[in-house]
Amino acid sequence: MKYQDINARTIDLWVENGWEWGRPISHEVYEKAKKGEWDVFLTPVQTVPHAWFGALAGKKVLGLASGGGQQMPIFAALGAECTVLDYSRRQLEAERMVAEREGYRITIVHGDMTQPLPFEADSFDLIFHPVANCYVENVRPIWHECFRILKKGGFLLAGMDNGTNFIFDETETKVEYTLPFNPLVCEAHRKSLGEDGGIQFSHTIEDLIGGQLAAGFRLMDIYGDTNGRGNLHEHHIPTFWATRAMKE
Repeated sequence: MKYQDINARTIDLWVENGWEWGRPISHEVYEKAKKGEWDVFLTPVQTVPHAWFGALAGKKVLGLASGGGQQMPIFAALGAECTVLDYSRRQLEAERMVAEREGYRITIVHGDMTQPLPFEADSFDLIFHPVANCYVENVRPIWHECFRILKKGGFLLAGMDNGTNFIFDETETKVEYTLPFNPLVCEAHRKSLGEDGGIQFSHTIEDLIGGQLAAGFRLMDIYGDTNGRGNLHEHHIPTFWATRAMKE
């Protein structure tokens, strides 16, 4: 089985077990968003600055590996024309459920972002990509595809694991593993994820940030974030980055 299929199945299982990133927003949260009261996350703790979005009304927004009924309903409430692509059918079911409940349209695509994205060039004004590329071995093709399908002047908002999480043991107190972290080539890495951890990968700053620049993006802003819990969080160690990049 391909690692992508393993991850899709794993995330479906996480959602069934109550995964926090697979719980769709409530009707009350949707209604608040319509009134201008809203927040979304690219990384676990810090909310994305509203200034990163600009006016969303009438904009075409792609949620890339962003299923779960958490962000797309907010953008729809703000007047955006939304599309979501995810390989987890459970995450897409949540998107469909919220859209039917609230009465807005959304294009739902079951797809794998490690493959060429099924969209024409210059299709979107904004791509929202929360932490998900840690489940992908090679991130650079994703940045190139994002650049291709964005309109000129469009923005890519991306959340990324910076690799720190992968080097520690379960207690987050002992450096246990080397980088790069790749379970496809290192059995110790595979075992550390357990039976229900999926297949996850670390990436270098050259691939995460440099890869966006190489694809043609201009980096406009960036911030770090923590896990939200655990020893690294308690020591204020950033384990995630979020970036705002523009296609000029």
